[in-house]
Amino acid sequence: MQTRRAWMGNALGLLAAPGVAASAERAVRVPTVHEQIRKEARNAPLRMKFAGSTEAECRRWQRAFSGRLRKLLGPHSPPREWKTVTERVVELEDHRRHELVLEAPGLPPLPVHLLVPKGRRPPRPGVLALHGHGPYGHDAVAGIDTTEERRRNIAASNYDYGRQLARRGYVVAAPCFTPFGRRLDDRKAYGGDDPCAVTFVRLQLLGKVLMAENLRDALWALELLAQRPDVDAKRLGCVGLSYGGRMTMLTAALEPRIRVAVIAGALNVMQERILHRYSCGAQVIPGLLEYGDVPEIAGLIAPRPCLWVVGRRDPLMVREWIPRAWERIRRVYRVLGAEDRLEMDEFDGAHRWNGTRAYPLLEKVLRPA
Repeated sequence: MQTRRAWMGNALGLLAAPGVAASAERAVRVPTVHEQIRKEARNAPLRMKFAGSTEAECRRWQRAFSGRLRKLLGPHSPPREWKTVTERVVELEDHRRHELVLEAPGLPPLPVHLLVPKGRRPPRPGVLALHGHGPYGHDAVAGIDTTEERRRNIAASNYDYGRQLARRGYVVAAPCFTPFGRRLDDRKAYGGDDPCAVTFVRLQLLGKVLMAENLRDALWALELLAQRPDVDAKRLGCVGLSYGGRMTMLTAALEPRIRVAVIAGALNVMQERILHRYSCGAQVIPGLLEYGDVPEIAGLIAPRPCLWVVGRRDPLMVREWIPRAWERIRRVYRVLGAEDRLEMDEFDGAHRWNGTRAYPLLEKVLRPA
């Protein structure tokens, strides 16, 4: 009997203990993980947004945010030395396509299409042309249209901007990102899941960030351009559509040798992306929203010329977020006295490449009179 009274006393004591308060029975609504993430996304800290008003403050902010961004990405430097393997050279009417693979110890081989114009006197300006999602990776950007399916894929997004640039006299490097093109397994191996999401998770277990892996490969392809004797390393640009636009932004932000950037189909922010059921691990920088977002990365390009291409009928653009994002980018350019170097080409089209203002800008910056 004494034991029973002691047990009851202990139980009552537990109920009265701090953090174990008793209450009347009621149903507790537990938010789903998606609801919780949406709430946190709306209230993301973004603690390193630029808030200064002088050029000196802006330069300090660029150094600080750039340093933080590099830490979030982790290792992303290209190798200092590598071997270039030529798989094939294709002679075309107005340019040659060199189908290359770059090899360096400890790194995955990087496929690159190098497009070299004919009939132009070197040295020529060079452009890094980055691809987005799609079944053919960098092949589409290089204009490889050997089948009807490939031709339709290119036509749908005006996707062969690398070939278009080569025909305009630029030496073009188009690397193949992970997990796309020939670097992608058979899609059946993913069981219907998004290869970008699966690859991101697997690389995280190895201590790597997928976007940093692709940044390294973009910088590697840029280095290939810069070291060529027929390329003027002081006249380098970078362009891309969709994920290629996102990678153009990141590459230009962290590589000052890129003198001009054209970013197409990518004027949205990750804060907005994760409010929906988002899975593209190729665009995820872990911890980014603690410090900033797409506008802050874009602010690192300033004061260099940058054109953002936005289709009015692009279903991937969330219109109500664009003005806020644009103002954050423009503020950096304005404080640096370079607002005239930030442009938006808002054209009547969908998610596709539009060169109407891109080509004149590249011509102006990379071929000065």
